[in-house]
Amino acid sequence: MQQQMTGQSQAQQPVMTTPPNVMTTKDVHYVKDQLSWLLVAMKKCNHYSQECTDPQVKQLIDRAGQMHQRHYNTLLQHCQNNNASAMSSISGSMSAQ
Repeated sequence: MQQQMTGQSQAQQPVMTTPPNVMTTKDVHYVKDQLSWLLVAMKKCNHYSQECTDPQVKQLIDRAGQMHQRHYNTLLQHCQNNNASAMSSISGSMSAQ
């Protein structure tokens, strides 16, 4: 019963196709947490890959670590790009005053 209600409420929520221009404090905390989780996942994959003796398993762990690293870099780059454009727009509006 609970799953049916959850599924119904999720189906009614609109899908966001582009990220918002402004990040709330809650959004910033979530992104910070996500970056931390990805960093921990990368470190764990690196550690277990070095400990692994089976070449096939080692390769799979390495691939998982690379995936987490790509996600980390993508999210970090997105934050840096958005921050740079936001800061330039703030600087521009302050100099106009």
